[in-house]
Amino acid sequence: MLAVIVYESMYGNTGQLAKAIADGIRTTKPDADVRCLPVAEAGTGVVGDADLLVVGGPTHMRGMSTGLSRTLAAKAGAPEESPGLRAWFRALPDDGAGVRAAAFDTRVETKHAGAAADGIAARLTRHHYDLTSDPVGFLVDEVNGPLRDGELDRAKAWGAALA
Repeated sequence: MLAVIVYESMYGNTGQLAKAIADGIRTTKPDADVRCLPVAEAGTGVVGDADLLVVGGPTHMRGMSTGLSRTLAAKAGAPEESPGLRAWFRALPDDGAGVRAAAFDTRVETKHAGAAADGIAARLTRHHYDLTSDPVGFLVDEVNGPLRDGELDRAKAWGAALA
């Protein structure tokens, strides 16, 4: 089994979750080839032979990050991450049929926070991937983190269930 996890992370929280999800997959499938890649290193070709594709990113302005939201985050102290998941999806071929997929995000717990995972899931579906889970949101205490207590364990358990 080849599992590919592609993530966008501004403050490191989404990256921590991606690694926990990878650990969970390895727990269930010790022989799996699990690749956990930041979006900047994840050419669209890396998903070609995947049996499972997991994509995650931070929630910005109630959805997936944009060029503007990444610029604002950089001005607030986040390291710049390019190109972002939106650009990655634009380059992704529409040939995901038969490949299982899942979406996750990081978000603060407020009434109008929104959810990047919903947009990620919609894009996976448009690229013909088979969603095997509802989109999942993991909570951070503040915009720049840290992750809430227990979220890394929850991510690992979710990864194990996806495998």
